[in-house]
Amino acid sequence: MKIPLIKKTDAEYDYVITGSGFGGSISALRLTEKGYKVLVIEKGRQYCAEEFPKSNWRVRKWLWIPSIRFFGFFKMTFFRHIGVLSGVGVGGGSLVYANTLPRPSAEFFKSGNWAGLADWASELEPFYSTAEKMLGAVQNPKLFDSDLALKETACRLGKEKLFEPTRVAVYFGEPEKVVPDPFFGGAGPEREGCSFCGGCMTGCRHNAKNTLDKNYLWLAARKGAHVLSEHQVKSFKPAGAADGSDGYITRFRRKTSFIFSRTRTVKSKGVIIAGGVLGTVRLLLDMKKHNLPGLSANVGNHIRTNNESLVLIDSRDYSKDFSKGVAIGSIFPPDQNSHIEPVRYASGSGFWKLLGVPLTHGRNLFARTGKLIWHLIRHPFSWLHIYFTKDHAKQSVILLYMQHLNSTLKLKRGVFTLKSRLSAGAAPTAFMPESKKLAEEVSGIIRGKPFVLVTEAITGMPTTAHILGGCVIGKTREEGVIDINQRVFGYTNMYVCDGSAISSNPGVNPALTISAMTERAMASIPAK
Repeated sequence: MKIPLIKKTDAEYDYVITGSGFGGSISALRLTEKGYKVLVIEKGRQYCAEEFPKSNWRVRKWLWIPSIRFFGFFKMTFFRHIGVLSGVGVGGGSLVYANTLPRPSAEFFKSGNWAGLADWASELEPFYSTAEKMLGAVQNPKLFDSDLALKETACRLGKEKLFEPTRVAVYFGEPEKVVPDPFFGGAGPEREGCSFCGGCMTGCRHNAKNTLDKNYLWLAARKGAHVLSEHQVKSFKPAGAADGSDGYITRFRRKTSFIFSRTRTVKSKGVIIAGGVLGTVRLLLDMKKHNLPGLSANVGNHIRTNNESLVLIDSRDYSKDFSKGVAIGSIFPPDQNSHIEPVRYASGSGFWKLLGVPLTHGRNLFARTGKLIWHLIRHPFSWLHIYFTKDHAKQSVILLYMQHLNSTLKLKRGVFTLKSRLSAGAAPTAFMPESKKLAEEVSGIIRGKPFVLVTEAITGMPTTAHILGGCVIGKTREEGVIDINQRVFGYTNMYVCDGSAISSNPGVNPALTISAMTERAMASIPAK
């Protein structure tokens, strides 16, 4: 079942929401419940379970590259300092994320740009609980081969008690059995139990993953919110007074048209900007230059990346099936600043092996390239084995290593797109000694060989699925872009509610924190 979408918008709304990810969908439900007339504009397509690709080899259905008519739901963006993985579609990043909902450590609430502006741990506690309930967060009930390998690693390090199953947004009912909505007293769509196939990040084909189009956005649409897909917001400007107190005019046009479509407009009393970091920052940088000169100079600043490292381990233990389970079924903190998780794809989804090269560290491009060439000469078969593996997902584990430690970037307007530069701290790097050590430990347990993406080995640029910041919370517009209730400084009824509002480094998957912060921001808006 799909959310009913609209094809034609009304002339005026109370709030226009840009994007349907965690911030956009939560805003839509809470504002609709308060009696506001809401329009959600999403540039991606809508999907139901059977429309997702069977594997990530079906790149036309998987990747979002509109310039070549690829209208999938997974997007890759590369800057000078970092590569970013994100989601596109009705439900935003929930379509492709690993449905993992950890809470960050206490340090997150006391550091970063928002430090000292509120007792954030206490402020957000009830909203974390609400978000967990709405997203259906439960403990993963089953551990499989990659989880057991991580558990063995924790045991060898003497930290077995710190290993634990993840809390995930999944319905663990009976597989292949369709049941009435089990979460909202029948108000939600029918569901089917998880089969532990590992296909969470290529779109759940079994209707078990609790994506936003099955909870927040679904309920918002049932209560009257309008959802428009395949359209992208191009700009917005005050309808009268410069501070937006007379409302805003939003311009948008169809994103999936074969030729350029005409620009349409809609008026609203307020706007919620929730296009994800890349969408929100690009839009606000454009608006600061053209329509909203009063925006803080901090737009695009304080970008954080969770300090991540991705290592792919190609196993020679053919008795194991590393594709079984939920996308991320376990988590382990090897030290007070880090977390590590084993990531999996479903059987048959072996696209990433095309980009794999042996794990290589080095101070510069020439050193790393030399090491790779020497490795190919000495161990050609161990290198080439990854490319000829019959079912790569079954024989590989992806280790996601994350740190709480801070370094920040700044995104600026380029000629055609955004560009990055270092803002504070050390530049993000793919070469973390701790990550390498853990990858080698796991490799020994599963008789594997560690690989990394060729983009990381050659350029030293890390890849992240958790880009954060760019519109951070501050005491004043000189310190941040939004206030403690996520209202944009200098403008009336304008809010930022997505990952760009996160103002510290959580060091864990951020979806739950984005949800809790949005719940809190929407609670500050009075009923109509």
